[in-house]
Amino acid sequence: MKLSINEIKKILPHRHPFLLIDTIEELEEGKTAIGKKCVSYNEPFFAGHYPDEPVMPGVLIIEAMAQVGAVVLLSSDKYKGKQIYFGSIDKARFRKKVIPGDVLYLEVEIIKDKGKFCIGKGTALVDQEIVASAEIMVVLGT
Repeated sequence: MKLSINEIKKILPHRHPFLLIDTIEELEEGKTAIGKKCVSYNEPFFAGHYPDEPVMPGVLIIEAMAQVGAVVLLSSDKYKGKQIYFGSIDKARFRKKVIPGDVLYLEVEIIKDKGKFCIGKGTALVDQEIVASAEIMVVLGT
């Protein structure tokens, strides 16, 4: 299943400038998804990170992964209407810079679902090359 930005906005509470995914290219509710972010020079963070060499901050790549993971969970009937918060970020690795013009694909798989706590494994790719990866634990609230 594919989701447009408008469909994503019905699932996530995030809005510009902090909604960091443009589309969901594939979705298996409650299990896995692939999100897409077209990285533009007009992103607000590029004004200060870094003015002479724009690089997408690693923490925002992780946030984008988390947003894709949130779509995976919140699109399922089990978690519809819940809020999601970071619990932990483990095994984060950054391998290459993400720069304006890159198309960032964010693959997230839910590897543990304990009800109130879930863990997802995320990978960020540009041109089919891994640029970042992490395991993200989230806490589900009301």
